[in-house]
Amino acid sequence: MDDKQLVEQVTREVISFLGKEGAVRTATVSSCAVLNGQPCNNCGLCVANRPDVVDGMIANGLARISATVGVGEVESRIAGMIDHTLLKATATEEQVRQLCQEADTYGFASVCVNPGWVTLCARLLRRSSVKVCTVIGFPLGANTSRTKAFETRNAIENGATEIDMVMNVGALKSGLLDWVKRDIQAVVRSSRPNILVKVILETCYLTDDEKISACRLSKEAGADFVKTSTGFGTGGATAEDISLMRKAVGKDMGVKASGGVRDFDDAQKMVEAGASRLGASASLKIIRAKDVKSDY
Repeated sequence: MDDKQLVEQVTREVISFLGKEGAVRTATVSSCAVLNGQPCNNCGLCVANRPDVVDGMIANGLARISATVGVGEVESRIAGMIDHTLLKATATEEQVRQLCQEADTYGFASVCVNPGWVTLCARLLRRSSVKVCTVIGFPLGANTSRTKAFETRNAIENGATEIDMVMNVGALKSGLLDWVKRDIQAVVRSSRPNILVKVILETCYLTDDEKISACRLSKEAGADFVKTSTGFGTGGATAEDISLMRKAVGKDMGVKASGGVRDFDDAQKMVEAGASRLGASASLKIIRAKDVKSDY
């Protein structure tokens, strides 16, 4: 396969994951070391070493790339498609400041923090292109819809530009599907325009039928992504769940695997199952091609 054919093939595969016109478009890219389970031999064929491959993706509408474990040292434009996350309850101001500094230094797409830190992050990143993402109804999802809507508006007023909301798990398990849909819509309507909304399903508590239903309701409510886990439940992402979610939402939405992505094998399984983004806290290690243990 020559260089032109390689670029065309990779671009076609990425486009197959992209959503409808006007949607936020995200794809996960891996080095051949990840895909083949082998150490990098510097062949020059992965996205880290092939800017023309990335150019082909962007030219066809790609809005964000989530680099999986093993991509290696990457150009700033790839780093600029990674979300840099810190959601631990024990996160200190010093750590949040460091998170913002790292995101700005390496050109990450966003920092993702708890709502109380949004104002600080927005201030620290006011002259940066780095976005500020926060979580709503986190981590249980059991707040009222009015509370979630207010929390969303307040976060946006404080400077948040991306929202990760937790679905009302108990309502879904009670069969109150209209309630679940309205709950998601309350956040979506409070966040528009130009705000990305991801719905965290907390799949560890759901049956397969419930996962499919949650994906369908999220899509109908106008969300941009469905996501597996908060990291605070009894389990994280599995390849089986990612595959199920991808089939449920089709190609129009993003699917994020978060929690339990600890090594090359985990990353490969999630990508092959249909994940368009992986949740891991160690963004610096990802771009430096070091082993990553996800705690998010």
